[in-house]
Amino acid sequence: MSKPHPSTRPSLRVPSAALLWKRWPGSRLVSCVTLGLALGFGCGTPEESFDLVIANGRVMDPETGLDAVRNVGVRDGVIAAVSETSLTGARVVDAAGLVVAPGFIDLHAHGQQEEAYGYMVRDGVTTALELEVGTGDVAGWYAQRAGGQIVNYGVSIGHIPVRMIRMADPGDFLPAGSGGSGMASGEDVVAMAEAIGAGLEEGAVGVGFGLAYTPAATTEEFEAMLRVAATYDAPAYIHVRGGLEGVTEAITSARAAGAPLHVVHANSSGGAETEEFLRRIQEAVDGGQDVTTEAYPYSAGQTRIESALFDDWETYDDERFQIHQWVATGERLTRETFGTYREEGGSVIIHSRTEEMTRAAIGSPLTMIASDGGISNGSGHPRSTGSFSKVLGRYSRDQGLFPLMDALAKMTIRPARRLEGRVPGMSRKGRVQVGADADLVLFDPETVIDRSTYTDPTLTPEGIPWVLVGGTVVVEEGTLVSGARPGQAVRAPIDG
Repeated sequence: MSKPHPSTRPSLRVPSAALLWKRWPGSRLVSCVTLGLALGFGCGTPEESFDLVIANGRVMDPETGLDAVRNVGVRDGVIAAVSETSLTGARVVDAAGLVVAPGFIDLHAHGQQEEAYGYMVRDGVTTALELEVGTGDVAGWYAQRAGGQIVNYGVSIGHIPVRMIRMADPGDFLPAGSGGSGMASGEDVVAMAEAIGAGLEEGAVGVGFGLAYTPAATTEEFEAMLRVAATYDAPAYIHVRGGLEGVTEAITSARAAGAPLHVVHANSSGGAETEEFLRRIQEAVDGGQDVTTEAYPYSAGQTRIESALFDDWETYDDERFQIHQWVATGERLTRETFGTYREEGGSVIIHSRTEEMTRAAIGSPLTMIASDGGISNGSGHPRSTGSFSKVLGRYSRDQGLFPLMDALAKMTIRPARRLEGRVPGMSRKGRVQVGADADLVLFDPETVIDRSTYTDPTLTPEGIPWVLVGGTVVVEEGTLVSGARPGQAVRAPIDG
């Protein structure tokens, strides 16, 4: 895979909202006086000093291609200097031997609450977005998180929850009845389209779709929602119905509506046909269509057992049930236990793909990395806590599937660019450049690795000692900093 081409756009100079540095002690943080005595320079005047300096780290910026030892100065939550010369600051992080990279941007993060954020950030994620399922109440969703979170956060207006509300579905998060299986009338479609538009007016990042969970939603209904998305130039984030027919439907419908398209988890939707699945996306891109996609580095998926995905479960042969693992207990299911848990409802892991399929998906030049994860009450999928470190450690370093810079581009600049048209503030993220938001991850390229498993998904990665969000340290020596809540809303501009 070739190295990403440096962008011709100028270095960023636009300051973001100020987030003041909070001074927590740490074994690798030293005062500027101490560093000055050691390196032979003084602290300088206040005008020369920074809130925080990251010294002697290997700065890797996928947009410009910079890969060199530099000193990074942070002031008021913004990168104010990237320098070959020494810098002085109120606090200094010694980053010798560490990569200093843009914070990772996860376009597919379901766990939008404090517990999950705490796991995400220790995997290097500084911006976590719920764009597939989304919400039916954009203003309320952002209001619930106002006042700061551990990471930056954002949401789409979701066709799934909008449909569930309209069709009076009793499900929690995903449809469990008429929201998935009920046919919508013309009046219903108009009402849902109006709700999608209202959510975009309230600043939703895009429009989310889970067509695999709403089998009764016709292509005509889908395209009606896409036309609303196109009106706002809002990307549609789509879990396709499955397989090659599903991705073709999404591409064709988005083209007809004129909507930007992002196909979620190409690995799980493509399955055994992943290479052809991706070829069809590439064909659309080559034809000038705005289409992007993502994948996560695991061969098993996770979803709700009561969802429409399993409406035909009674037709399965006995062997097929064995690929399903109940999240709460770790047990593999039988026909009897599957039926019992489907009545109860809950999360199930599906072991349905091979390692070769996973490599084909994440190794493609088309794919970004996105977790599709979220820990809740200590349960979940290992992708919730290890997706990014696994790509860096296992696939880039150990297996050489792609260079480190390419791996970082999949996690930083490329997702940032996917969002910039709708959310201009994302032009300040995914970069280590002057004027960019100081969302940064410091990791050891020799030791970074995931540790979580299907039986213990809460094990956090190794080799990611420091994470900053908006210039504030939120992970120090691999440990969450108590009380640090610098994360801000990622939201489209709202008129008026």
